[in-house]
Formats: sequence, structure tokens, C-alpha cells
Amino acid sequence: MSVKTIGGNLLFWKITAVFTGLLIVLGAIFTALASNFSKSYYTAAHQQLYGDIAQHLATFTQPFKNGKPDTVVTHDIIHSTMVANPSVEVYLLDTTGNIVDYVVPDATVQLHAVNISVVRKWLDTKDNMYPMGDNPKQPHEPSIFSAAPVYEQENLVGYVYAVLASEKQKEILASINSHHYNRLNAYIFFSALGVAFIVGVVTFFLITDSICTIANTVRRFKEGDYSARIDGYARGNLGVLTSTFNEMADVIVSNFEKITSTEKFRQELIANVSHDLRTPLSIMQGYVETLMIKRDTLVQADKDKYLNVVHESTKKLSVLVDQLFQYSKLEANLIVPEKELFFINELASDILSTYQLTATERSINIHLDSPTTVVPVFADIALTERALQNLLDNAFKFTPDGGSVTIALTEMPTGIRVKVMDTGVGIIPEHQSFIFDRYMQLGKPDIPKKGMGIGLTIVKKILELHQTTIEVTSEPGKGTSFLFTLPTLSKAITTS
Repeated sequence: MSVKTIGGNLLFWKITAVFTGLLIVLGAIFTALASNFSKSYYTAAHQQLYGDIAQHLATFTQPFKNGKPDTVVTHDIIHSTMVANPSVEVYLLDTTGNIVDYVVPDATVQLHAVNISVVRKWLDTKDNMYPMGDNPKQPHEPSIFSAAPVYEQENLVGYVYAVLASEKQKEILASINSHHYNRLNAYIFFSALGVAFIVGVVTFFLITDSICTIANTVRRFKEGDYSARIDGYARGNLGVLTSTFNEMADVIVSNFEKITSTEKFRQELIANVSHDLRTPLSIMQGYVETLMIKRDTLVQADKDKYLNVVHESTKKLSVLVDQLFQYSKLEANLIVPEKELFFINELASDILSTYQLTATERSINIHLDSPTTVVPVFADIALTERALQNLLDNAFKFTPDGGSVTIALTEMPTGIRVKVMDTGVGIIPEHQSFIFDRYMQLGKPDIPKKGMGIGLTIVKKILELHQTTIEVTSEPGKGTSFLFTLPTLSKAITTS
């Protein structure tokens, strides 16, 4: 049996059991209410039918004579009344509620006085809401009764007190009710089972069908169909389940794409790093081997030349490793900017001074175009220095000898705009959107490609950490400009 079938049947039986239990409980409650209502109905009906018995006995007989019970006259009449109606038990009371005469066997009478206040209350009742009174045979079970005063020469001498629900009657009614309630409980029980079965079946097809559809979609997704989504069920708990699964599936697919992209990048990174590292390493290895083989025949000038080549290769190798290390940390989001206030014009001036020797050797004019006073920016000074160095390295790389490189600072409403300009080879428009991609190296075919090709990518990621972007404007043969804006302290507080 499949998981789907087992889960469906289990849900069906759970639903059936819940509804069956609920309907059985409701049936029991209904039975109890019906029983109480039946008893109330019987009591009210009996009270109305036989409530005037005591009055008839007091009117048409003279149960008291000279203030005493006239047993000779009344016993036969009372006995006849009780024979005609076995549910009635007649007692004679004095004016205080003491039982002074009765016809029933003496051994069965356990109470020899009744609450006279209840009798008077019964006599004063006008709305047919008669109280329950004492039952001499069953002192702890109040009973319906009938009462009437007895007068001699207009003097109250006692009461006729008739219990309208005898012990024998209660036994008969209890037997009938027990049989009746057993049948009623059986009808309700089997009806509840039938209704529960029908409701369970309907609920099974209404709920489990939707759940099975969702389960099939989930199984398709698990088996590799990443386009599988659950349709419909926009409302209720199933709607929440549907939207949650669809959102989860979108996230998983997005993560798959990111993982695939990362894996592709990892492979490209290994290939490019291997290639870029191999070049200086090969040069170093070749010149060191030459020095080792020909150390006794080479003149000092050649030795110095070879050592200088090895030294330059080690510097290039150091730059390559440093860029790779920096990029890997940025890519893994391991760098958190430590922002502080500093003057960007002073930082730019210091960085340009480090390029002065290279610029002099290549007759490149370097220049800082800055206002006399500049508002300090709020940024990470080390990361900003790295971004400017990478932009200047890129400018010097593609600027021919005799050209110029300029850093221009302009105060803007959003902060300080930094513009790094060169008079290099430029970039054609269709390539400008790719220059920040990893390892994207552009230039004219006759210009050799230098560096790892991730310098501009590092710049972009550094600026993203500062919640800003970098723009490029370029024209082939006329140079390239990179622009970005660093926020001041007031602007950083406003945007945070």
C-alpha cells in the first residue's frame, strides 16, 4: 500500500471517529434533555389532571369530626379513591402539618409530618406553578401533591393532603422510561454512526483529495520537476500550505540557480587563477633556472636584469594573490565596513602621490581636481582606499604613455562625488555593461590584457557595502570615467 493510500485512510478514520464521537455526545445530551423534559411534562400533566382530588375529598366528605379524624366515614371513601387511582395516597393533616390519619400501611410511612408552609404556598398558587411537597413514604424525594383545607363551623381543623405520584407509579414509569430511553439511545447511536459515516466520506473526498493533489505536486518537485507548483486553494489552511510550498519551491529553485552559478564561477575562478598565477610563476621559474645554469658565464648586467624580472614577477604575483584574497572575502560577505569621518581629498592626494614615480616614468600627467574645502565623508577609509587604487590601476593599465589620469571631487546634495578619469583606449558601448563582471577584460586587440580582471568587480562590491553604485562613461579612443558618490555624515543618518 502506498503512502498516499495509508495517509488518506488514516485521515478518513480520524474524521469519522471525531464526528462519531461528537454525534454520540450530542445524542447523549439530547437523551438527557428529553428525559428531563418528559419528567417535567409528566409532573405538570399529573398535577393538572389530579390536582383537585384533595378539594373533592374535603368538599364531599367530612374527614374531621369535632376536630378529630372520622375514620369510620373517611377510610372507606379514601380507600375507594386510592383503589380507583393507585397513584394517589391520601393523608389527613392537622393545622400544623402533623399526619393524623392515612389509609396506607403504617410500616411504609416514614414521615409523620409535612412542611405546612409548602402546603399553604400550594393553596395560594394562582399561576399553576405548584411547588413540590413532602412524600411521607419517601422523605428525600419531593413529590407533586394536592391539598385542601377542612373547616368545621368555619374553623380550620386540618387539611386533606394527597400525594399524586405514588411509589408504585414511579416504579412503573421508571420501567417504561428505561425501555423507552434504551430504544431512544439505540436509535440515536446508530443514526449518529450513519451520519458520521456519511460526513466522514464526504469530508474525505473534499479534504483528502486536495491534500493528495498537493502531495502529488510535492512528490513531483522531490523527483526533480522544479517547475511543479500547487494551483488554486487560495484560502483557508490549505491556502496557507499552498502559498508556503510555492514560496519554498521558489526559494529552493533560486538557491539551486545560485549554487549552480557559484559552482560555475568556482570553476571559472580556478581556471583563471591558474592561468594568471602560472604566467608570473613561469617567468620566475625560467629566469631563476637560467641564473642557476649560467651563473658562471653571465655578466653582472644580465644577472641584475634577470633578478629585476623575477622581482617584478613576484610583485605581480603578490598583487594577484591580494586581489584574490580580497575578492573571496567580499564574495563571502565576510567584510563589514568600519565607517568613520575622513576627508576624501586628503586620501586621494596621498594615493596619487604613490603613483607619481610610475606616472613620471611613463610621462602620464596625474592631477587632483578638488575644492579648497571639502565636507568629510562617512565611509570605511581602508575600503575606499582599495577602491581608488583599483580604479587608478585600471586607468594606468589602459592609458598610453603621455596621457593623463585625474581624480575630480565635487560636493553634491547626496554627498561627495568622486570621478576617476583617464585618456586611455576607452570602451565601446556594448561592452560597458560587462566591465564589472568577474574576469571581464576589455581592450583593443593590440593591447595586451593585464591583471586578474577582478579589480573593477572588487570596486563595485566595496561600493555596494556603502549603499552606493558606480557608473561608467566612456568613448573609444578618448578615455573612460568612473563615478560614484560617498555619503556625508548627515546624509548617512538620513538614509539609515
